[in-house]
Amino acid sequence: MNLLTVNPTAFKLFGIEIQWYAIIIVSAIILVSWLASREAVRVGLREDDVVDLMLWALPIAIVGARLYYVIFEWEYYMQNPGEILAIRNGGLAIYGGLIAGGIVVYFFTRHRFISTWKFLDVAAPSVILAQGIGRWGNFMNHEAFGKVVSLDFLESLHLPNFIIENMYINGKYRQPTFLYESVWNVLGFILLIILRRRPNFLKEGELALIYVAWYSFGRFFIEGMRTDSLMIGDVLRVSQLLSALLFIGAIGLMIFRRKQASIPFYDRTKGNPKKA
Repeated sequence: MNLLTVNPTAFKLFGIEIQWYAIIIVSAIILVSWLASREAVRVGLREDDVVDLMLWALPIAIVGARLYYVIFEWEYYMQNPGEILAIRNGGLAIYGGLIAGGIVVYFFTRHRFISTWKFLDVAAPSVILAQGIGRWGNFMNHEAFGKVVSLDFLESLHLPNFIIENMYINGKYRQPTFLYESVWNVLGFILLIILRRRPNFLKEGELALIYVAWYSFGRFFIEGMRTDSLMIGDVLRVSQLLSALLFIGAIGLMIFRRKQASIPFYDRTKGNPKKA
Protein backbone atom coordinates (compact mmCIF):
# COMPACT_ATOMS: atom_id res chain seq x y z
CA MET A 1 0.00 0.00 0.00
CA ASN A 2 1.30 3.46 -0.86
CA LEU A 3 1.52 5.44 2.39
CA LEU A 4 1.03 8.67 0.43
CA THR A 5 -2.44 7.62 -0.74
CA VAL A 6 -5.08 9.27 1.42
CA ASN A 7 -8.08 7.45 2.85
CA PRO A 8 -11.37 9.39 2.53
CA THR A 9 -12.39 8.02 5.95
CA ALA A 10 -10.67 9.79 8.85
CA PHE A 11 -11.89 7.48 11.63
CA LYS A 12 -14.92 5.57 12.91
CA LEU A 13 -17.11 6.79 15.74
CA PHE A 14 -19.56 4.28 17.20
CA GLY A 15 -19.31 2.32 13.97
CA ILE A 16 -20.03 5.36 11.78
CA GLU A 17 -17.36 6.39 9.28
CA ILE A 18 -16.36 10.04 9.69
CA GLN A 19 -15.12 11.36 6.36
CA TRP A 20 -12.28 13.83 5.88
CA TYR A 21 -14.62 15.73 3.57
CA ALA A 22 -17.02 16.44 6.43
CA ILE A 23 -14.21 17.42 8.81
CA ILE A 24 -12.72 19.86 6.30
CA ILE A 25 -16.08 21.43 5.45
CA VAL A 26 -17.09 21.84 9.10
CA SER A 27 -13.68 23.32 9.95
CA ALA A 28 -14.02 25.78 7.08
CA ILE A 29 -17.50 26.81 8.24
CA ILE A 30 -16.30 27.45 11.80
CA LEU A 31 -13.33 29.51 10.60
CA VAL A 32 -15.24 31.67 8.14
CA SER A 33 -18.13 32.20 10.56
CA TRP A 34 -15.65 33.64 13.04
CA LEU A 35 -14.06 35.86 10.39
CA ALA A 36 -17.42 37.10 9.14
CA SER A 37 -18.61 37.79 12.70
CA ARG A 38 -15.59 39.98 13.37
CA GLU A 39 -16.13 41.97 10.19
CA ALA A 40 -19.85 42.32 10.91
CA VAL A 41 -19.13 44.00 14.25
CA ARG A 42 -16.55 46.22 12.58
CA VAL A 43 -19.11 47.64 10.13
CA GLY A 44 -21.82 48.17 12.71
CA LEU A 45 -23.74 44.91 12.46
CA ARG A 46 -24.23 42.38 15.25
CA GLU A 47 -22.30 39.16 15.67
CA ASP A 48 -25.63 37.43 16.26
CA ASP A 49 -26.71 38.43 12.76
CA VAL A 50 -24.02 36.18 11.28
CA VAL A 51 -24.75 33.31 13.66
CA ASP A 52 -28.50 33.46 13.04
CA LEU A 53 -27.98 33.61 9.29
CA MET A 54 -25.71 30.55 9.36
CA LEU A 55 -28.38 28.55 11.18
CA TRP A 56 -30.75 29.19 8.28
CA ALA A 57 -28.35 29.36 5.37
CA LEU A 58 -26.31 26.18 5.93
CA PRO A 59 -29.12 23.59 5.74
CA ILE A 60 -30.84 25.46 2.91
CA ALA A 61 -27.55 25.77 1.00
CA ILE A 62 -27.00 22.01 1.30
CA VAL A 63 -30.51 21.39 -0.05
CA GLY A 64 -29.83 23.85 -2.88
CA ALA A 65 -26.50 22.22 -3.72
CA ARG A 66 -28.14 18.79 -3.86
CA LEU A 67 -31.20 19.99 -5.80
CA TYR A 68 -28.99 21.70 -8.40
CA TYR A 69 -27.02 18.48 -8.89
CA VAL A 70 -30.11 16.27 -9.09
CA ILE A 71 -31.81 18.54 -11.64
CA PHE A 72 -28.90 18.29 -14.07
CA GLU A 73 -28.53 14.54 -13.48
CA TRP A 74 -32.28 13.93 -13.58
CA GLU A 75 -32.08 11.16 -16.15
CA TYR A 76 -30.10 9.07 -13.63
CA TYR A 77 -32.13 9.99 -10.55
CA MET A 78 -35.42 9.43 -12.34
CA GLN A 79 -34.33 5.80 -12.65
CA ASN A 80 -32.90 5.74 -9.10
CA PRO A 81 -35.17 7.95 -6.95
CA GLY A 82 -33.99 6.28 -3.76
CA GLU A 83 -30.57 7.89 -4.20
CA ILE A 84 -31.81 11.48 -4.38
CA LEU A 85 -31.26 11.94 -0.65
CA ALA A 86 -28.05 9.86 -0.51
CA ILE A 87 -25.66 12.80 -0.21
CA ARG A 88 -23.06 10.57 1.48
CA ASN A 89 -22.44 9.17 -1.99
CA GLY A 90 -21.52 12.62 -3.31
CA GLY A 91 -23.37 15.01 -5.55
CA LEU A 92 -23.34 18.53 -4.09
CA ALA A 93 -22.91 21.40 -6.55
CA ILE A 94 -21.34 24.56 -5.13
CA TYR A 95 -23.27 26.84 -7.46
CA GLY A 96 -26.54 25.42 -6.19
CA GLY A 97 -25.45 26.07 -2.62
CA LEU A 98 -24.39 29.64 -3.41
CA ILE A 99 -27.67 30.42 -5.16
CA ALA A 100 -29.72 29.01 -2.28
CA GLY A 101 -27.54 30.78 0.27
CA GLY A 102 -27.87 34.08 -1.61
CA ILE A 103 -31.66 33.81 -1.51
CA VAL A 104 -31.53 33.21 2.25
CA VAL A 105 -29.31 36.27 2.71
CA TYR A 106 -31.78 38.44 0.79
CA PHE A 107 -34.82 37.46 2.85
CA PHE A 108 -32.87 37.39 6.12
CA THR A 109 -31.53 40.91 5.68
CA ARG A 110 -34.93 42.20 4.63
CA HIS A 111 -36.43 40.70 7.78
CA ARG A 112 -33.70 42.23 9.99
CA PHE A 113 -33.77 45.61 8.20
CA ILE A 114 -30.09 45.22 7.28
CA SER A 115 -28.53 46.35 4.02
CA THR A 116 -28.32 43.22 1.83
CA TRP A 117 -25.32 44.59 -0.04
CA LYS A 118 -23.46 45.37 3.17
CA PHE A 119 -24.10 41.87 4.48
CA LEU A 120 -22.91 40.34 1.21
CA ASP A 121 -19.73 42.45 1.42
CA VAL A 122 -19.12 41.11 4.92
CA ALA A 123 -19.68 37.52 3.78
CA ALA A 124 -17.82 37.54 0.44
CA PRO A 125 -14.20 37.08 1.63
CA SER A 126 -15.25 34.38 4.09
CA VAL A 127 -17.29 32.51 1.50
CA ILE A 128 -14.50 32.36 -1.08
CA LEU A 129 -12.04 31.23 1.62
CA ALA A 130 -14.45 28.46 2.62
CA GLN A 131 -14.63 27.39 -1.02
CA GLY A 132 -10.85 27.28 -1.22
CA ILE A 133 -10.61 25.14 1.90
CA GLY A 134 -13.54 22.97 0.86
CA ARG A 135 -11.81 21.87 -2.36
CA TRP A 136 -9.40 19.88 -0.20
CA GLY A 137 -12.39 17.79 0.78
CA ASN A 138 -12.69 16.91 -2.92
CA PHE A 139 -9.01 15.96 -2.86
CA MET A 140 -9.57 13.59 0.06
CA ASN A 141 -12.48 12.00 -1.83
CA HIS A 142 -10.44 11.70 -5.06
CA GLU A 143 -12.98 13.78 -6.98
CA ALA A 144 -13.20 17.07 -8.90
CA PHE A 145 -10.17 16.03 -10.94
CA GLY A 146 -9.33 16.81 -14.54
CA LYS A 147 -8.25 15.11 -17.71
CA VAL A 148 -5.43 12.61 -18.08
CA VAL A 149 -1.89 14.02 -17.88
CA SER A 150 1.58 12.55 -17.56
CA LEU A 151 3.61 12.11 -14.40
CA ASP A 152 6.21 14.46 -15.90
CA PHE A 153 3.56 17.17 -16.22
CA LEU A 154 2.58 16.92 -12.55
CA GLU A 155 6.22 16.92 -11.45
CA SER A 156 6.82 20.03 -13.57
CA LEU A 157 4.27 21.84 -11.36
CA HIS A 158 6.56 21.20 -8.35
CA LEU A 159 3.72 19.67 -6.38
CA PRO A 160 4.29 17.73 -3.15
CA ASN A 161 4.48 13.99 -3.68
CA PHE A 162 1.30 13.31 -1.71
CA ILE A 163 -0.70 15.39 -4.19
CA ILE A 164 0.92 13.74 -7.20
CA GLU A 165 0.30 10.25 -5.82
CA ASN A 166 -3.34 11.03 -5.11
CA MET A 167 -3.85 12.31 -8.63
CA TYR A 168 -3.28 8.73 -9.83
CA ILE A 169 -6.97 7.87 -10.27
CA ASN A 170 -8.48 4.95 -12.19
CA GLY A 171 -5.06 3.92 -13.46
CA LYS A 172 -3.99 7.32 -14.85
CA TYR A 173 -2.58 10.61 -13.60
CA ARG A 174 -5.07 13.48 -13.64
CA GLN A 175 -5.12 17.27 -13.67
CA PRO A 176 -5.37 18.52 -10.04
CA THR A 177 -8.26 20.84 -10.83
CA PHE A 178 -9.29 20.82 -7.17
CA LEU A 179 -5.94 22.47 -6.42
CA TYR A 180 -6.25 25.04 -9.21
CA GLU A 181 -9.60 26.19 -7.85
CA SER A 182 -8.42 26.13 -4.25
CA VAL A 183 -5.45 28.36 -5.08
CA TRP A 184 -7.64 30.66 -7.20
CA ASN A 185 -10.09 31.04 -4.32
CA VAL A 186 -7.39 31.75 -1.74
CA LEU A 187 -5.91 34.39 -4.04
CA GLY A 188 -9.41 35.84 -4.35
CA PHE A 189 -9.70 35.96 -0.56
CA ILE A 190 -6.40 37.86 -0.32
CA LEU A 191 -7.52 40.29 -3.03
CA LEU A 192 -10.84 40.98 -1.30
CA ILE A 193 -9.15 41.58 2.04
CA ILE A 194 -6.72 44.04 0.44
CA LEU A 195 -9.51 45.91 -1.34
CA ARG A 196 -11.66 45.95 1.79
CA ARG A 197 -8.94 47.70 3.77
CA ARG A 198 -8.72 50.61 1.34
CA PRO A 199 -10.93 53.45 2.64
CA ASN A 200 -13.46 55.01 0.26
CA PHE A 201 -12.32 52.78 -2.58
CA LEU A 202 -15.31 50.45 -3.01
CA LYS A 203 -18.97 51.28 -2.86
CA GLU A 204 -21.30 49.13 -0.80
CA GLY A 205 -21.92 45.88 -2.64
CA GLU A 206 -18.86 46.04 -4.87
CA LEU A 207 -16.82 43.67 -2.74
CA ALA A 208 -19.51 41.03 -3.22
CA LEU A 209 -19.66 41.70 -6.96
CA ILE A 210 -15.86 41.42 -7.26
CA TYR A 211 -16.12 38.08 -5.48
CA VAL A 212 -18.70 36.89 -8.02
CA ALA A 213 -16.60 38.12 -10.95
CA TRP A 214 -13.35 36.65 -9.60
CA TYR A 215 -14.76 33.25 -8.75
CA SER A 216 -16.80 32.85 -11.93
CA PHE A 217 -13.88 33.91 -14.14
CA GLY A 218 -11.57 31.27 -12.67
CA ARG A 219 -14.27 28.61 -12.47
CA PHE A 220 -15.06 29.04 -16.18
CA PHE A 221 -11.57 27.95 -17.23
CA ILE A 222 -11.02 25.35 -14.51
CA GLU A 223 -14.37 23.74 -15.27
CA GLY A 224 -13.19 23.19 -18.85
CA MET A 225 -10.43 20.92 -17.53
CA ARG A 226 -12.69 18.72 -15.42
CA THR A 227 -14.13 15.35 -16.41
CA ASP A 228 -17.11 15.31 -14.03
CA SER A 229 -18.97 18.41 -15.19
CA LEU A 230 -22.74 18.61 -15.17
CA MET A 231 -23.77 18.88 -18.81
CA ILE A 232 -26.61 20.20 -20.95
CA GLY A 233 -26.55 17.81 -23.85
CA ASP A 234 -23.06 16.56 -24.69
CA VAL A 235 -21.21 19.82 -25.31
CA LEU A 236 -22.41 22.53 -22.92
CA ARG A 237 -21.04 22.53 -19.38
CA VAL A 238 -23.58 23.95 -16.93
CA SER A 239 -20.99 25.59 -14.67
CA GLN A 240 -19.20 27.23 -17.58
CA LEU A 241 -22.43 28.72 -18.87
CA LEU A 242 -23.41 29.96 -15.41
CA SER A 243 -19.90 31.30 -14.78
CA ALA A 244 -20.00 33.34 -17.98
CA LEU A 245 -23.42 34.77 -17.13
CA LEU A 246 -22.38 35.61 -13.56
CA PHE A 247 -19.14 37.27 -14.68
CA ILE A 248 -20.90 39.47 -17.25
CA GLY A 249 -23.71 40.23 -14.80
CA ALA A 250 -21.35 41.16 -11.94
CA ILE A 251 -19.23 43.48 -14.09
CA GLY A 252 -22.30 45.07 -15.67
CA LEU A 253 -24.01 45.61 -12.32
CA MET A 254 -20.87 47.10 -10.82
CA ILE A 255 -20.59 49.61 -13.70
CA PHE A 256 -24.28 50.50 -13.36
CA ARG A 257 -24.11 50.95 -9.58
CA ARG A 258 -20.96 53.09 -9.86
CA LYS A 259 -23.07 55.70 -11.59
CA GLN A 260 -25.56 55.84 -8.70
CA ALA A 261 -24.52 58.74 -6.45
CA SER A 262 -26.83 57.53 -3.66
CA ILE A 263 -24.85 54.33 -3.01
CA PRO A 264 -22.48 54.83 -0.02
CA PHE A 265 -18.90 53.64 0.19
CA TYR A 266 -18.14 50.51 2.20
CA ASP A 267 -17.37 51.81 5.70
CA ARG A 268 -15.41 49.59 8.10
CA THR A 269 -15.34 52.18 10.91
CA LYS A 270 -19.01 52.23 11.93
CA GLY A 271 -18.63 49.59 14.58
CA ASN A 272 -15.50 51.14 16.04
CA PRO A 273 -15.81 54.92 15.87
CA LYS A 274 -12.71 56.94 16.62
CA LYS A 275 -12.62 58.71 19.94
CA ALA A 276 -12.65 62.50 19.86
